[in-house]
Amino acid sequence: MAVIRVLVVDDHALFRQGLVSFLNEQPDIEVVGAAGDAATAVTLAREVRPDIVLMDVNLPEEGGIEATRRILRMLPQVRVLMLTVSSADADLLEALRAGAHGYLLKSATPDEVLRGIRLAYQGQTLLSPEVAAKLVAHVRQGTLEEAHPLEGLSPREREILRLVAQGYTNAEIARLLVISENTVKTHLRRIMRKVGAANRAELAALAAKAGL
Repeated sequence: MAVIRVLVVDDHALFRQGLVSFLNEQPDIEVVGAAGDAATAVTLAREVRPDIVLMDVNLPEEGGIEATRRILRMLPQVRVLMLTVSSADADLLEALRAGAHGYLLKSATPDEVLRGIRLAYQGQTLLSPEVAAKLVAHVRQGTLEEAHPLEGLSPREREILRLVAQGYTNAEIARLLVISENTVKTHLRRIMRKVGAANRAELAALAAKAGL
């Protein structure tokens, strides 16, 4: 029986460790690495060359979708399976466009996660039912390219985007939200990736158009 080599990427240590332990109990799966951020995930993927990467969408600094792009550019034979809390249309569509072989929500059962890994290893795709329904709806309505980019933003990211649109600097946003300026910058990089903006001016324009 072939052993599927898996790299686990999730920024929540407890969830990550539990997932690693669970997967290592399976006779056909071996966890060859675990990472809590995108940069480490890319480095580990290059070193251990897994068959499957279980990838969270929301990671510190660079997000999981961009990490997916980088890994697949470097190792096109790897299959990436997203495992995330985000059911946002924008994240789903962007992940699939980035080359993900599946998209599961963290509400999935252990058996569904195992099935997703095994199907991805075979080159097939598994989507959580809620996610699949959204994708089908987009196809039927002809709106696959039109999912609003702000749908993928978290409440905190929307709050920061609103302050950007109002002209606040990073330092001012940090003081208002009682977070560090580096955290603000991290959020902004993630927001720009999600909405496809190249700079702060485009972010502000998008926010204004959305009524933020």
